[in-house]
Amino acid sequence: MKKICFWAVCVILWGTGSICADAGTMTVTDMAGREVAVPFDPERIVCIGPGALRIIVYLQAESKVVGVEEMEKMNPRGRPYWLAHPELGNLPRCGPGGPISIDKKPDLEAVLSVSPQVIFVTYMKASLAHDVQQTLRIPVVVLSYGAFATFDDTVYDSLRLAGKILNRSKRADDVAAYVESLRNDLAQRTMDIPEGGRPTAYIGGIGYRGAHGIESTEQEYAPFEWVHADNVAKPLKASVGTHAFVDKEMLLKLNPNIVFVDGGGYSLVAQDYRKNPSYYQALKAFSNQRVYTLLPFNWYVTNIGTALADAFAVGKILYEDRFEGIDPEPMADKIYTFLVGKPVYKEMKKDYGAIGRKAPFLN
Repeated sequence: MKKICFWAVCVILWGTGSICADAGTMTVTDMAGREVAVPFDPERIVCIGPGALRIIVYLQAESKVVGVEEMEKMNPRGRPYWLAHPELGNLPRCGPGGPISIDKKPDLEAVLSVSPQVIFVTYMKASLAHDVQQTLRIPVVVLSYGAFATFDDTVYDSLRLAGKILNRSKRADDVAAYVESLRNDLAQRTMDIPEGGRPTAYIGGIGYRGAHGIESTEQEYAPFEWVHADNVAKPLKASVGTHAFVDKEMLLKLNPNIVFVDGGGYSLVAQDYRKNPSYYQALKAFSNQRVYTLLPFNWYVTNIGTALADAFAVGKILYEDRFEGIDPEPMADKIYTFLVGKPVYKEMKKDYGAIGRKAPFLN
């Protein structure tokens, strides 16, 4: 009788999100430095904030997700993890999501309505995560991608943390090893190229709290970093973090050999080009028709697979001899298949054009 009563109490506590020590629990330290007691290998989870759901898909644990943010449902383009798993769109809403929800108290009623055992959230301060956990009586685990709009090794820690909780530790290690193997491949192909042998490059049209034109760029643009590109924007003063808005007159002075345009801002750049062709033709990259488009990867923080695919396209364009035998399109699908489980390049291409194509507005 005592044993039956004990387990009855455990079930009651579990239903409220409290912890029962003998019911398969563990204590972890999350990315906000909080110690959190969580059930091991939970069956019901929700993901709140930029990139939280992506991490779960990378871990092949999307079947455990019981609710998704409204933002994910309303904006299906550009995020391979969502394109690969459209079934996630059938799940109930667990909150609004989007940039305005970062480090804000979630929709508590919506979260409770899907009865999660664990809440994974990105970019939430420890104090707020503690308050939400105390209110809901459900473990809140804070994850992070590190700095916005770039690639930060912090994401590996988040993968391993979530993997430990979800019984996906091997998968977390495999993902980290795969990403590192591609980054090492890119580095090995380009690291010995002398500075004088590297054409100058610039990336425009980078999204930053919305779409922007040619002036919007990144000083530490991951695909450039990974292939040792000579990024002309790197010495400039950043606006926020590593993001910078470059005055058009300054861009004329920088006058890069090759210009890349992010797919998210492509339409704005094309529109401006048609209005001001004389300005753009004063840039040698445009007059020499060395302008190429890439897929956007800063969409609800870094889509790592797309950043890697872009890097291979950039490398092929900058140093064709070093990337002999590499076709960026099948490479993109190979990367997507490993990370999100399906070859979704076709869908990305439909929305943003072929990776590494010459900008159509030049014709």
